[in-house]
Amino acid sequence: MFTPTTIGYIVGGVVFAGLVLSGVRIAQEYQRAVVFRLGRYHSVRGPGLYYNIPFLEWQRLVDMRTITVNVEPQETITKDSVTIKVNAVLWYRVTEPFKAILEVADFRSAVYQVALTSLRNIIGQHALDEVLKARDQINGQLRTIVDQATDPWGVQIEMVEMKDVEIPQAMQRAMAREAEAIREKRARLIKAEAEQEAAEKLTAAARQIADSPFSLELRRMQMISEVGAEQNSTTIIMMPSEFVTLAEGLGKHFSQNGAAISH
Repeated sequence: MFTPTTIGYIVGGVVFAGLVLSGVRIAQEYQRAVVFRLGRYHSVRGPGLYYNIPFLEWQRLVDMRTITVNVEPQETITKDSVTIKVNAVLWYRVTEPFKAILEVADFRSAVYQVALTSLRNIIGQHALDEVLKARDQINGQLRTIVDQATDPWGVQIEMVEMKDVEIPQAMQRAMAREAEAIREKRARLIKAEAEQEAAEKLTAAARQIADSPFSLELRRMQMISEVGAEQNSTTIIMMPSEFVTLAEGLGKHFSQNGAAISH
């Protein structure tokens, strides 16, 4: 039978043990505890098992993992006065947890707002063509700007990517016409260059044939072999090239006689 004094000791011991054990804390591998003692910053503890003095110390847990933020679409005006909608994705992580708690009231909201305003500002500094073609460069500039703004809060910006750029329908049609005109121009230039090169080759071949009449005979024989290889019903009548030369000479002779008679 326990006496009242013994019961009091037991109850006191249980209360004291519970009070001592209440200061035991466990932080996960990806967490850090920012500990305050009597209202003043004391230390960063964790991960694993650690101890807080009951009634004298309290803590704020900070997640050290990479956080992904989807920046909502922003309607902004480019440098060349085109209204577009742009959204982005932001990846960041806390590197100094005590700064994330001490220097800013809500670091998550603060990082989001900085990314939001920086996205609008950087789009206004570039023309539409640059926004569409130089995304990697703009993403790098945006990451640098946001990282500099959030560095005092112990936050590191890992990556910023523009996800989608919405262009007005009228501008899309104008860009499509421009692209079509550029493709047509390129095709015409290529065709003209091919025709010029073919003309130069034909001119060189004609000069070579004129210098060596026997090469014309070889070319004629090659044409006959090509036609025969196609297995068609085409009839070919061979005429010696001397006949052609004779006909050409007779034509010149008759034309000269006709000119003399007219005079």
